[in-house]
Amino acid sequence: MKLEREVKLAAWGGFVVPPLDDLGPDVSAAPLRTKKLDATYYDTRDLRLARAGVSLRHRVGDDPPWTVKLPDGEAGPVMSRREITFAGPAGTIPPEAAALVRAYARGEPLAAVARLKTERSRLGLSVDGAQVAEIADDEVSVYHGRRLASRFREVEVEVEAEAPDGLLETVVDRLRGAGAGEPDTTPKVVRALGPRALEPLPGAVTRAGRDSTMGEVVRAAVAHALARIVGHDPGVRLGDDPEDVHQARVGTRRLRSDLRTFRPLLDPEWVAGLREEAGWYAGLLGDVRDIEVLMERLDHQAHTLRKEDAAAVTPIVARLAKEREAARVRLLEGMDSPRYVALLDRLVDAATEPRFATGAASGPARQGAADLLPGLVRRPWRRLAGAVKDLPEVPADEELHAVRILAKHTRYAAEAAAPVIGKRATAFAKAMAGVQTVLGDHQDACVMEDWLRKAVPKTRSTREAMVIGQLVGLQRAEAASQRAQWPEMWRRASDPGLRGWLG
Repeated sequence: MKLEREVKLAAWGGFVVPPLDDLGPDVSAAPLRTKKLDATYYDTRDLRLARAGVSLRHRVGDDPPWTVKLPDGEAGPVMSRREITFAGPAGTIPPEAAALVRAYARGEPLAAVARLKTERSRLGLSVDGAQVAEIADDEVSVYHGRRLASRFREVEVEVEAEAPDGLLETVVDRLRGAGAGEPDTTPKVVRALGPRALEPLPGAVTRAGRDSTMGEVVRAAVAHALARIVGHDPGVRLGDDPEDVHQARVGTRRLRSDLRTFRPLLDPEWVAGLREEAGWYAGLLGDVRDIEVLMERLDHQAHTLRKEDAAAVTPIVARLAKEREAARVRLLEGMDSPRYVALLDRLVDAATEPRFATGAASGPARQGAADLLPGLVRRPWRRLAGAVKDLPEVPADEELHAVRILAKHTRYAAEAAAPVIGKRATAFAKAMAGVQTVLGDHQDACVMEDWLRKAVPKTRSTREAMVIGQLVGLQRAEAASQRAQWPEMWRRASDPGLRGWLG
């Protein structure tokens, strides 16, 4: 996989790339071999990939010839995209490539939607003999079948991670000074497909505000969760960054929490079914994520041990890695199932037209959110406050874990209300996040200790058993520290001044 960072500039027919051999004492410029590229792009009939900023293509002249490009954020005119390549013959989409875009295409078949032939003149920029950037001057011809439909020209500046700071901006300024157009983040295939490829997708992210209705708030909450789940789907499949699993799990958890918050206003069967299916996927993600948290914890704590003891942690982590791989197999099987695709379709429908108890076009859907949200957030707050009040003087670990779950729901409810309520809800949510964090760290220590104790019978050496004992001691110390901190976090979070807006 490669991370592509580039800036695209429009260019008119008479534009000439200026000399770039004076950009710095260590930077040299040299022409590269001109390429003739023939690319066929695949998408659904309604262009779901292009509209999401994703592309799947086969390009003659590339090796490997199949490429999936996934958005990885934008900073001004700079586009960052993950680029994953696959081998395979023309006309037959590699299954691994199709899987990476499944969350976008869902049940719709993929077919050829555009063919672009490009003549690419190239200039390489090197530092100390290593190429760090490429300027591509592209003459692009768009074909509909065998008919030439249109032509356009653009210049791309792509830099590698090793490029000196400021090189990209310097090159873009030089090209602009020579007459190139404004930076344009529109991909070639989108330009070829036209306005349809720029239309927002059903269920696209919307933003609630102070004057929003409850219908708009619910749609925004579901759309944000959907974007999080779909946006991290390819990364979950690739498995090269644990943050993708974490963020997808947060998306499912927040979705279920928000639906629970809004439940008094929603159709009971509809919301129950959606929460159940989201819970199924959250469980698969959680099985992987929980193990990754333990692995990260062990890796960090191993550095606090003596060198010879730290080495004995390796086989312990290896056992966790084996468990994680088994959990990943179950997760990927679930993501390749019709049930997962059906869940995504249901979320698109929910983000487009959620079902309220009295109908989407009347009743609570059209009421002002500012009038209803305080009462909706007050419900989880009261459950949380009641649970804390009922705690014994020395709560059991399980009781603190239950409080953490209620604090998380209260936090998510306040965050869902924040776009409408404003800073008061944001401050309340932040305080709840503090309670959630300290009790989450306590729970992680308890879970780690439990796993380590179960691992004792599987130890292969005396040193490994001794290290497990040391690690158990670290978990107990961590749990005790969090127990000591959480009452103060709760005192801050339960300050009446933070929750006056709840009524």
